[in-house]
Amino acid sequence: MLTFIVASVFLEVILILLIYFNRKNKSREELEKRVSEVVGTRTVTVREQELKVPFFRRVVKPVLAKASHLLIRMLPAEKETELNQKIIMAGASEKIAPRELLVVKYLAAAGIAFLLWMLGGLFAKDIIQTTLMGATGLGLGWVLPEYVINKKSMARKLDIEKGLPDVLDLLTVSVEAGLGFDGAMMKVVEKTKSVLSEEFKTALQEVKMGKPRAEALRDMSNRTGADDLATFTGSVILADQLGISIGNILRLQSEQIRQKRRQRAEELALKAPVKILIPLIMFIFPAIFVVLLGPAVIQIADVFLK
Repeated sequence: MLTFIVASVFLEVILILLIYFNRKNKSREELEKRVSEVVGTRTVTVREQELKVPFFRRVVKPVLAKASHLLIRMLPAEKETELNQKIIMAGASEKIAPRELLVVKYLAAAGIAFLLWMLGGLFAKDIIQTTLMGATGLGLGWVLPEYVINKKSMARKLDIEKGLPDVLDLLTVSVEAGLGFDGAMMKVVEKTKSVLSEEFKTALQEVKMGKPRAEALRDMSNRTGADDLATFTGSVILADQLGISIGNILRLQSEQIRQKRRQRAEELALKAPVKILIPLIMFIFPAIFVVLLGPAVIQIADVFLK
């Protein structure tokens, strides 16, 4: 019990310090902004530039990079490629590397296993229950980082699927107005702010660096993993190779993708009644039965008791 109290106090102290430093940094930024408005901008020192880098990149990432060198032999090449693809699809390739993700998995597994084992020792008197809680924490901590990465990649796919028809409309209007396809993509980057516009910006940068446009578009679809975007890029590449008008291709792709989105919405609507049955049976029906049959059950019980 003493260990649990000490751990709780330690966590509370850390949270209070984080809140304090966060508010202090905000007040300092507001003060610097007001001073710069009155006096003018000043030359930023190298130390201040280093401190402006996020804490994760400045402190956590170097530690993960050093720890990853110790685990380099424990990560097969196939698993590293798989983790790298998941990280790219989640849009976190600049934040973490596959080997660093492996270090995070080991740390999360060890930390959650130790936490649950300690809680099991406090509340469970049986050594078997404590061991099972520790093993559960070990598996949970090992799976949790990849689960977070997969959730982010799914969110990016959903964002791309929702915004792709509108982006195709803008591309169609731009192409029919006389712009080339690269110029239309640049117009999308300027007018919209989304995951898809960031991917378009990356593809345009790769084209400017000398990569063929077809290869840049394929890499863009591989980075996202969205099926609709893969269909769109494949159609554009084929139209470019065969000399077909890109405007007609864009218009047809926009109509098809909107139709697919409508079909997905109808599919989700058909699944809704089935999903509603679970809370209906578990929570709503018992309450209705208690209200309707409760008085009758009480009266029947009184009759039999008399």
